[in-house]
Amino acid sequence: MSIPSHDGFLTLEELRLVGDRDLFRAKERIILKVRDLLTELQAGLQEDLSRTALLVPPGFDPSKMQVVKGERLEDCPYQYLDYPKHFLGDDKFTFRSLCWWGHHLVFAMIVEGGQVKQCKKNFFDRFHQLAGQGLELSLAPTFWEWKRGEGYTLPITHDRKAQLAAVLSGRAWFKIARFVPLDQPAMSEGRLPEVGRDTFRSLLPLLTP
Repeated sequence: MSIPSHDGFLTLEELRLVGDRDLFRAKERIILKVRDLLTELQAGLQEDLSRTALLVPPGFDPSKMQVVKGERLEDCPYQYLDYPKHFLGDDKFTFRSLCWWGHHLVFAMIVEGGQVKQCKKNFFDRFHQLAGQGLELSLAPTFWEWKRGEGYTLPITHDRKAQLAAVLSGRAWFKIARFVPLDQPAMSEGRLPEVGRDTFRSLLPLLTP
């Protein structure tokens, strides 16, 4: 008869957490509050979208959106809103607002396919409207990477135009994001919708004709 590995035993601290009903109730309250903030953000973005002409791909439907929650984004819970949301064939045109527990908020525009060429042109023609807004260009090989910092993102600042051009030149897609620490007022003051809308508006020089 095999003897179970000690690695399978729960420590006293782990048992305390499993038995802490208040912890799980608090988690559910937080999930609902974040969901409500994302829903409020979606309503605000829909209002912004209704009065803005964007470089949208063929078949774009301004009513499509998605709110998702999960438990294991690198072992941490997450909730996100995709709005506007367009995933059709090779075309992606989506603004994702992600609350990644244990990490940060991320507000990110993902563009792939037919709109990339014009968006890249806008990026350089209107570079100084985009620079200095707290935005960062993803350096990752996939747009599903949500970490920031060296090797992951490059801040869009006025002095980095040539460096950013080199990154974008060979890409058929891009992701530009703003990262907000969870201990900032965006969360404690319920300002997630405001920060999300502000981020989307800061991207309009990139996304408009």
